[in-house]
Amino acid sequence: MKKSTLIRLSISVSLAVLAAGVAISAQDKYTVQVPNGLAFSEFRGYEDWPVIAISENEGLIAVIVGNPAMISAYKEGVPGNGKPFPDGAKMAKIHWTPKKQEAYPGQPSVPGTQHDVDFMVKDSKRFADSGGWGWGAFDYDAASDMFKPSTAASKPPQENDAKCGFACHTVVQNRDYVFMEYGKR
Repeated sequence: MKKSTLIRLSISVSLAVLAAGVAISAQDKYTVQVPNGLAFSEFRGYEDWPVIAISENEGLIAVIVGNPAMISAYKEGVPGNGKPFPDGAKMAKIHWTPKKQEAYPGQPSVPGTQHDVDFMVKDSKRFADSGGWGWGAFDYDAASDMFKPSTAASKPPQENDAKCGFACHTVVQNRDYVFMEYGKR
């Protein structure tokens, strides 16, 4: 083999090994889990779920999305019809720090850097002691492009278990612990 061919082959192999190492070292968000609580993997595909509502709260903007079981229940009138959400219903609330689009008419606020993502899942057996719901909150770090479980130091503060949202959601116990309304379309 010619020396130049060996050099090219060596460079190609080195680049392939380097690329594989970078890919392996990057965080797979679906491996993150709240200690004693929900795992990101339980919500695989949430990025493509239909929108339930949008909100603005404490300086953040959010989109709230639901899996097919959640959307179907809303369309059937839950929780306004007095029925609970079915087991398997899931929601995700994705928060961003807003940014102004200076060049757009009206200079609207749009999603900027992601802040965190919160999850809810209805499982009456698994979460019998928290209204049938489990919660999980994950802070996002843009610099590292990684998620980590939210803590008492997070904004808003979170406990480290699947009941982290229960205390807050008890004020809507009569709505099966769900704040979000499904907007008329």
